[in-house]
Amino acid sequence: MFSRDALSAFALSAGPSFVSVLPRRMSSSGTDSRPASRPAIRLQEGGLLTVIFLLGLLLTIFGGTVKRPEYKKDAAGESGTIMVKQNKFLNAQNLTNLAKDTSFFAIMAVGATFVIVSGGIDLSVGAVYALASVLAALVLHQFGADGPRSSGAAVCVGSATLCGIVNGGMIVALKVHPFIITLGTMTIYRGVAFVITTGQSVGTFPTAFPELVKWEAFGGLRLVPLLVMILVTIIGTVYLARLAAGRRIYAVGGNELASRFSGVRVDRVKLSVYVLSGLTAGIAALLAIGYYGSASSGDGSGYELDVIASAVVGGASLSGGKGSALGALLGALIIKMIDNGIVILGIDQSYSRIIIGTVVILAVTLDQFNTWLAKRRLTKTV
Repeated sequence: MFSRDALSAFALSAGPSFVSVLPRRMSSSGTDSRPASRPAIRLQEGGLLTVIFLLGLLLTIFGGTVKRPEYKKDAAGESGTIMVKQNKFLNAQNLTNLAKDTSFFAIMAVGATFVIVSGGIDLSVGAVYALASVLAALVLHQFGADGPRSSGAAVCVGSATLCGIVNGGMIVALKVHPFIITLGTMTIYRGVAFVITTGQSVGTFPTAFPELVKWEAFGGLRLVPLLVMILVTIIGTVYLARLAAGRRIYAVGGNELASRFSGVRVDRVKLSVYVLSGLTAGIAALLAIGYYGSASSGDGSGYELDVIASAVVGGASLSGGKGSALGALLGALIIKMIDNGIVILGIDQSYSRIIIGTVVILAVTLDQFNTWLAKRRLTKTV
């Protein structure tokens, strides 16, 4: 059908992101080889793990100690409270809270990574989170303290997924840039949440629902948000790295025109990533209302910054074609470790946004430099 020279020219025009997700039968050697981008992704994630280790080490060394009450039994078998000195960062309570805070953002960051890899952007994720929260809270509130919890969960995840369908559907049908569409829906969704709650917080849920989310193990550690975050990350990793649908997302983000000529249904891919973004926002909202026991239209305000920042710091390229679910989780962990470190070190929290913004700029700059290097290598190879 096409000569080797024609395929080489096409691959060069498509860029390194598209080349890395070509089917294995199209590799230049003619053998069954893995995509060229996999070692680079592993290196990216290895670098993030190194940053997390160094941040944890610094906070452990310079964070200092704090006295916390601890229940212990004496020789007679009687329980009593004693004050135990613990490291501010490296203690079970702080690490569990860090994992919990990270989980809400990491779950949404996995969904945002799908969108960013495809070359899009979703500014409405915080508003979707808020709308799904209040809708589920209203349903749960109707049943009272002893009512069922399944209906609220279905409403929460279903409404968020519907918001994703609306976002993706308008982007595909109207051919308008995702930034404009999701900026508009961000305002609409939050406005709807405010109208249906009249700005009031909604609580009083079935007792079984918070008990499930706050289930404790290993001496009072609440691990459900952490377990859900890990599960979502594993599913996202398999989807992006192992399934044909994931390779198509990379292809569309790498070069949309080249993907169309290759037979990829671009509109279907675009719609799917916004549906997945809405779905993950719904899962995070469901965990949040179960953990905190209430919801309001102001929930998730500013979350879009942290979610997108987590994906970008985790290695997702805003130009599309690059990113991973594991990178999103690690990026979210870095962002929350920075927030946690500011509190531990006693720094004014007003500097939190400044530091996170600087980290995002550095991550984008590094991504641009890596993209430039990849294009240079591809040019020499072709």
